[in-house]
Amino acid sequence: MDLASGASELQANPFVVLTFIVAPAILTNASALMILSTSNRFARAIDRSRELSRQIVEARKGNDPELLDRLDTEILLTEKRAVYLLKAIRSFYLSLGGFALGALVSLLGASLVSIHINAANQIFAISSVLAVFLAVGGLIVGSVSLFRESRITVGILQDRINRLHRNRNL
Repeated sequence: MDLASGASELQANPFVVLTFIVAPAILTNASALMILSTSNRFARAIDRSRELSRQIVEARKGNDPELLDRLDTEILLTEKRAVYLLKAIRSFYLSLGGFALGALVSLLGASLVSIHINAANQIFAISSVLAVFLAVGGLIVGSVSLFRESRITVGILQDRINRLHRNRNL
């Protein structure tokens, strides 16, 4: 399909233009929700690190090297969790901006179709597609980071449960 037939198809079917605008707009909302939930997880990780720091100070006053080792390990894992969460938040912000840019560029490009400036139409179309691909990449990177952070959290919980079982059996 050449540009002339593509432009006439866009003019004949306004839903094609709406698809290019609405899809990134919906994904912008999804990115914002991912930022919100990840920010809450990040805040909980920071709170947990503060609590662990307090417990480490208390454990150093006592003479329990096993407790101190466990707390040191857990605070290192909590730091690792926070790094993954921060990477996820950054990626989701990149997605949010990319989808918003994709919607804006699509809107501008759609408005220029009627003017028949083929070079500008191509630039806007390519820019819009690139922005959306970048944004989708951000969602993927952020989701992988959340997956890694979740694995660490589950590992911490499994370790606590194993310790409880060992202590109960003593």
